[in-house]
Amino acid sequence: MFMRLCLNCRRTSPLAVSEHLVPAGWACIACGWRPEIVDDIPMCAPALADTSNGFDPAAFSELERWEEGHFWFEPRNTLIAGLAMQHFPEARSYLEVGCGTGFVLEPFVKSGRYARIVGSELHPSGLRVARQRWGHAVEWLQLDARALPARGAFDLVGAYDVIEHIAEDELVLREISAALRPAGGVILSVPQHPFLWSDADDAAKHVRRYRMGELEAKVNAAGLTVVASTSFMSLPLPLMLTSRFLRGRSGSARVAEVEVRPPRLVNSVLRSILTLEVKVALAGLPWPIGGSRVVVARKA
Repeated sequence: MFMRLCLNCRRTSPLAVSEHLVPAGWACIACGWRPEIVDDIPMCAPALADTSNGFDPAAFSELERWEEGHFWFEPRNTLIAGLAMQHFPEARSYLEVGCGTGFVLEPFVKSGRYARIVGSELHPSGLRVARQRWGHAVEWLQLDARALPARGAFDLVGAYDVIEHIAEDELVLREISAALRPAGGVILSVPQHPFLWSDADDAAKHVRRYRMGELEAKVNAAGLTVVASTSFMSLPLPLMLTSRFLRGRSGSARVAEVEVRPPRLVNSVLRSILTLEVKVALAGLPWPIGGSRVVVARKA
Protein backbone atom coordinates (compact mmCIF):
# COMPACT_ATOMS: atom_id res chain seq x y z
CA MET A 1 0.00 0.00 0.00
CA PHE A 2 1.20 3.50 -0.83
CA MET A 3 1.61 5.56 2.32
CA ARG A 4 2.00 9.25 3.11
CA LEU A 5 4.18 10.12 6.12
CA CYS A 6 3.48 13.06 8.41
CA LEU A 7 6.81 14.80 8.95
CA ASN A 8 5.66 16.12 12.33
CA CYS A 9 4.37 13.04 14.19
CA ARG A 10 5.67 10.35 11.77
CA ARG A 11 2.26 8.74 11.42
CA THR A 12 1.44 7.17 8.05
CA SER A 13 -1.85 7.30 6.18
CA PRO A 14 -2.97 5.67 2.92
CA LEU A 15 -2.08 7.44 -0.33
CA ALA A 16 -4.30 6.86 -3.35
CA VAL A 17 -2.68 6.52 -6.76
CA SER A 18 -4.62 9.54 -8.01
CA GLU A 19 -3.67 11.76 -5.04
CA HIS A 20 -0.78 14.17 -4.80
CA LEU A 21 1.79 13.18 -2.23
CA VAL A 22 1.09 16.39 -0.30
CA PRO A 23 -2.11 17.90 -1.74
CA ALA A 24 -3.16 21.47 -1.03
CA GLY A 25 -5.19 21.63 2.16
CA TRP A 26 -4.01 18.26 3.46
CA ALA A 27 -3.55 17.95 7.22
CA CYS A 28 -2.39 15.01 9.32
CA ILE A 29 -5.38 13.31 10.95
CA ALA A 30 -3.29 12.50 14.03
CA CYS A 31 -1.57 15.79 14.89
CA GLY A 32 -3.13 18.34 12.54
CA TRP A 33 0.20 19.32 10.96
CA ARG A 34 -0.07 20.77 7.50
CA PRO A 35 2.72 22.24 5.38
CA GLU A 36 2.57 25.91 4.49
CA ILE A 37 1.79 26.51 0.82
CA VAL A 38 3.92 29.17 -0.90
CA ASP A 39 3.36 29.86 -4.61
CA ASP A 40 1.32 26.61 -4.76
CA ILE A 41 4.29 24.61 -3.46
CA PRO A 42 4.00 22.71 -0.14
CA MET A 43 6.85 23.71 2.17
CA CYS A 44 7.88 20.62 4.13
CA ALA A 45 11.11 22.14 5.46
CA PRO A 46 10.50 25.91 5.46
CA ALA A 47 13.27 26.72 7.94
CA LEU A 48 15.87 25.58 5.37
CA ALA A 49 14.27 27.13 2.29
CA ASP A 50 16.71 29.19 0.20
CA THR A 51 19.34 29.13 2.91
CA SER A 52 22.98 28.48 2.01
CA ASN A 53 22.55 24.93 3.31
CA GLY A 54 24.18 22.53 0.82
CA PHE A 55 23.92 24.78 -2.24
CA ASP A 56 23.88 28.44 -3.17
CA PRO A 57 20.25 29.13 -4.16
CA ALA A 58 21.37 32.14 -6.21
CA ALA A 59 23.07 29.74 -8.63
CA PHE A 60 19.89 28.21 -10.08
CA SER A 61 19.16 30.92 -12.63
CA GLU A 62 22.75 30.79 -13.88
CA LEU A 63 22.71 27.00 -13.94
CA GLU A 64 19.63 27.01 -16.14
CA ARG A 65 21.42 29.10 -18.76
CA TRP A 66 24.21 26.63 -19.43
CA GLU A 67 22.80 23.14 -18.71
CA GLU A 68 21.36 22.67 -22.19
CA GLY A 69 24.09 21.67 -24.61
CA HIS A 70 26.69 21.33 -21.87
CA PHE A 71 29.23 18.54 -22.35
CA TRP A 72 28.55 17.09 -18.88
CA PHE A 73 24.84 17.63 -18.26
CA GLU A 74 23.44 16.28 -21.53
CA PRO A 75 25.38 12.97 -21.64
CA ARG A 76 24.62 12.45 -17.96
CA ASN A 77 20.90 12.83 -18.74
CA THR A 78 21.27 10.23 -21.49
CA LEU A 79 22.98 7.85 -19.08
CA ILE A 80 20.34 8.32 -16.37
CA ALA A 81 17.42 7.88 -18.77
CA GLY A 82 19.03 4.81 -20.32
CA LEU A 83 19.64 3.17 -16.95
CA ALA A 84 16.06 3.87 -15.88
CA MET A 85 14.72 2.21 -19.02
CA GLN A 86 17.09 -0.75 -18.79
CA HIS A 87 16.55 -1.58 -15.14
CA PHE A 88 13.08 -0.23 -14.33
CA PRO A 89 10.97 -0.34 -17.51
CA GLU A 90 7.92 -1.14 -15.37
CA ALA A 91 8.26 2.00 -13.21
CA ARG A 92 5.24 4.29 -13.26
CA SER A 93 5.96 6.57 -10.29
CA TYR A 94 9.11 8.65 -9.94
CA LEU A 95 10.54 10.96 -7.29
CA GLU A 96 13.58 13.12 -7.93
CA VAL A 97 15.32 14.27 -4.76
CA GLY A 98 17.07 17.59 -5.31
CA CYS A 99 15.65 18.26 -8.78
CA GLY A 100 17.28 21.69 -9.04
CA THR A 101 16.19 23.43 -12.26
CA GLY A 102 14.28 20.37 -13.48
CA PHE A 103 16.76 19.61 -16.27
CA VAL A 104 17.02 15.89 -15.45
CA LEU A 105 13.24 15.54 -15.31
CA GLU A 106 13.02 15.99 -19.08
CA PRO A 107 13.34 12.33 -20.19
CA PHE A 108 10.93 11.22 -17.46
CA VAL A 109 8.27 13.79 -18.34
CA LYS A 110 8.61 13.32 -22.09
CA SER A 111 8.50 9.52 -21.93
CA GLY A 112 4.81 9.62 -21.03
CA ARG A 113 5.26 6.42 -18.98
CA TYR A 114 4.87 7.86 -15.50
CA ALA A 115 1.53 8.36 -13.78
CA ARG A 116 3.18 10.23 -10.89
CA ILE A 117 6.28 12.42 -11.14
CA VAL A 118 7.37 14.38 -8.08
CA GLY A 119 10.16 16.95 -8.24
CA SER A 120 11.52 17.87 -4.82
CA GLU A 121 14.12 20.44 -3.85
CA LEU A 122 15.26 22.12 -0.66
CA HIS A 123 15.32 25.54 -2.33
CA PRO A 124 12.13 27.15 -3.71
CA SER A 125 14.28 29.25 -6.03
CA GLY A 126 15.19 26.05 -7.86
CA LEU A 127 11.60 24.82 -7.87
CA ARG A 128 10.41 28.04 -9.46
CA VAL A 129 12.80 27.50 -12.37
CA ALA A 130 11.81 23.83 -12.66
CA ARG A 131 8.11 24.65 -12.61
CA GLN A 132 8.55 27.08 -15.50
CA ARG A 133 9.90 24.14 -17.47
CA TRP A 134 7.28 21.49 -16.69
CA GLY A 135 4.31 23.18 -15.02
CA HIS A 136 1.58 20.81 -13.86
CA ALA A 137 3.17 17.74 -15.44
CA VAL A 138 5.11 17.40 -12.18
CA GLU A 139 4.08 17.63 -8.54
CA TRP A 140 6.46 20.04 -6.76
CA LEU A 141 7.59 19.78 -3.14
CA GLN A 142 10.01 21.78 -1.03
CA LEU A 143 11.59 19.32 1.37
CA ASP A 144 14.67 18.14 3.19
CA ALA A 145 16.12 14.95 1.67
CA ARG A 146 16.68 13.65 5.19
CA ALA A 147 12.89 13.47 5.75
CA LEU A 148 10.81 12.22 2.81
CA PRO A 149 7.01 12.27 3.30
CA ALA A 150 6.40 8.88 1.64
CA ARG A 151 6.61 5.22 2.55
CA GLY A 152 6.45 2.48 -0.08
CA ALA A 153 5.09 4.96 -2.62
CA PHE A 154 7.54 5.08 -5.55
CA ASP A 155 8.77 2.69 -8.20
CA LEU A 156 11.87 4.79 -8.84
CA VAL A 157 13.76 7.51 -6.98
CA GLY A 158 16.64 9.54 -8.39
CA ALA A 159 19.21 11.74 -6.66
CA TYR A 160 21.78 13.16 -9.05
CA ASP A 161 24.79 14.91 -7.53
CA VAL A 162 22.78 15.62 -4.39
CA ILE A 163 23.89 13.49 -1.47
CA GLU A 164 27.50 14.68 -1.58
CA HIS A 165 26.11 18.01 -0.33
CA ILE A 166 24.60 16.38 2.78
CA ALA A 167 26.60 15.30 5.82
CA GLU A 168 24.00 12.64 6.72
CA ASP A 169 24.11 10.84 3.37
CA GLU A 170 23.39 7.46 4.96
CA LEU A 171 20.17 8.87 6.49
CA VAL A 172 19.14 10.14 3.05
CA LEU A 173 19.72 6.69 1.56
CA ARG A 174 17.59 5.09 4.28
CA GLU A 175 14.81 7.60 3.58
CA ILE A 176 15.00 6.82 -0.13
CA SER A 177 14.83 3.10 0.61
CA ALA A 178 11.77 3.61 2.82
CA ALA A 179 10.05 5.68 0.11
CA LEU A 180 10.44 2.85 -2.44
CA ARG A 181 7.95 0.10 -3.12
CA PRO A 182 9.23 -3.49 -2.91
CA ALA A 183 11.40 -4.14 -5.99
CA GLY A 184 11.52 -0.38 -6.60
CA GLY A 185 14.81 1.19 -7.56
CA VAL A 186 17.10 4.14 -7.13
CA ILE A 187 19.62 5.81 -9.43
CA LEU A 188 22.34 7.89 -7.80
CA SER A 189 25.22 9.95 -9.11
CA VAL A 190 27.97 11.48 -7.01
CA PRO A 191 31.43 13.00 -7.52
CA GLN A 192 34.17 10.42 -7.13
CA HIS A 193 37.80 10.20 -5.99
CA PRO A 194 38.90 12.42 -3.08
CA PHE A 195 42.18 13.12 -4.90
CA LEU A 196 40.16 15.19 -7.40
CA TRP A 197 39.01 17.61 -4.69
CA SER A 198 39.42 21.21 -5.83
CA ASP A 199 38.08 24.69 -5.25
CA ALA A 200 35.15 23.69 -7.47
CA ASP A 201 34.04 21.25 -4.75
CA ASP A 202 34.34 24.02 -2.15
CA ALA A 203 32.30 26.38 -4.31
CA ALA A 204 29.64 23.71 -4.84
CA LYS A 205 29.46 23.11 -1.06
CA HIS A 206 30.36 19.45 -1.37
CA VAL A 207 30.85 17.56 1.88
CA ARG A 208 32.75 14.74 0.19
CA ARG A 209 33.92 13.09 -2.99
CA TYR A 210 33.27 9.36 -2.72
CA ARG A 211 35.99 6.74 -2.56
CA MET A 212 35.68 3.76 -4.90
CA GLY A 213 33.14 1.35 -3.44
CA GLU A 214 31.98 3.78 -0.75
CA LEU A 215 28.61 4.61 -2.29
CA GLU A 216 27.88 0.96 -3.05
CA ALA A 217 28.59 0.01 0.58
CA LYS A 218 26.30 2.74 1.89
CA VAL A 219 23.56 1.75 -0.54
CA ASN A 220 23.77 -1.86 0.65
CA ALA A 221 23.64 -0.72 4.29
CA ALA A 222 20.37 1.12 3.50
CA GLY A 223 18.70 -2.15 2.53
CA LEU A 224 19.22 -1.87 -1.22
CA THR A 225 21.00 -4.21 -3.62
CA VAL A 226 23.35 -2.73 -6.22
CA VAL A 227 22.47 -3.95 -9.72
CA ALA A 228 24.76 -1.69 -11.76
CA SER A 229 27.65 0.64 -11.07
CA THR A 230 29.88 2.63 -13.39
CA SER A 231 32.11 5.65 -13.42
CA PHE A 232 31.25 8.69 -15.52
CA MET A 233 33.72 11.27 -16.83
CA SER A 234 36.25 8.48 -17.35
CA LEU A 235 37.73 9.42 -20.72
CA PRO A 236 38.18 13.10 -19.74
CA LEU A 237 39.83 12.11 -16.42
CA PRO A 238 43.35 13.11 -17.62
CA LEU A 239 41.99 16.56 -18.46
CA MET A 240 40.46 16.85 -14.98
CA LEU A 241 43.79 15.92 -13.39
CA THR A 242 45.63 18.44 -15.57
CA SER A 243 43.10 21.15 -14.74
CA ARG A 244 43.52 20.61 -11.01
CA PHE A 245 47.29 20.58 -11.31
CA LEU A 246 47.30 23.87 -13.21
CA ARG A 247 44.87 25.46 -10.77
CA GLY A 248 47.05 24.34 -7.88
CA ARG A 249 50.14 25.80 -9.51
CA SER A 250 48.66 29.07 -10.74
CA GLY A 251 45.63 29.58 -8.50
CA SER A 252 43.93 30.86 -11.65
CA ALA A 253 40.17 31.23 -11.55
CA ARG A 254 40.31 31.23 -15.36
CA VAL A 255 41.36 27.57 -15.41
CA ALA A 256 38.36 26.68 -13.24
CA GLU A 257 36.05 28.71 -15.49
CA VAL A 258 37.22 26.83 -18.58
CA GLU A 259 36.51 23.49 -16.89
CA VAL A 260 32.97 24.48 -15.93
CA ARG A 261 32.07 26.51 -19.04
CA PRO A 262 34.51 25.63 -21.79
CA PRO A 263 34.72 27.37 -25.19
CA ARG A 264 32.23 26.12 -27.76
CA LEU A 265 34.68 23.91 -29.66
CA VAL A 266 36.07 22.33 -26.50
CA ASN A 267 32.53 21.78 -25.20
CA SER A 268 31.55 20.07 -28.47
CA VAL A 269 34.56 17.74 -28.38
CA LEU A 270 33.99 16.82 -24.74
CA ARG A 271 30.30 16.20 -25.35
CA SER A 272 31.17 13.82 -28.21
CA ILE A 273 33.65 11.98 -25.98
CA LEU A 274 31.14 11.60 -23.16
CA THR A 275 28.38 10.55 -25.57
CA LEU A 276 30.63 7.67 -26.64
CA GLU A 277 31.42 6.87 -23.01
CA VAL A 278 27.70 6.70 -22.17
CA LYS A 279 27.02 4.37 -25.11
CA VAL A 280 29.68 1.99 -23.82
CA ALA A 281 28.29 2.09 -20.27
CA LEU A 282 24.72 1.45 -21.46
CA ALA A 283 26.01 -1.49 -23.51
CA GLY A 284 26.96 -3.11 -20.19
CA LEU A 285 30.65 -2.25 -20.02
CA PRO A 286 31.18 -0.19 -16.84
CA TRP A 287 34.04 2.27 -16.56
CA PRO A 288 36.32 1.60 -13.57
CA ILE A 289 37.44 5.15 -12.72
CA GLY A 290 36.16 8.64 -13.48
CA GLY A 291 35.14 11.95 -12.04
CA SER A 292 31.65 10.70 -11.08
CA ARG A 293 30.08 7.46 -9.89
CA VAL A 294 26.64 6.30 -10.99
CA VAL A 295 24.97 3.51 -9.03
CA VAL A 296 21.69 1.69 -9.69
CA ALA A 297 20.12 -0.31 -6.87
CA ARG A 298 16.91 -2.19 -6.18
CA LYS A 299 14.92 -2.71 -2.99
CA ALA A 300 14.46 -6.34 -1.98
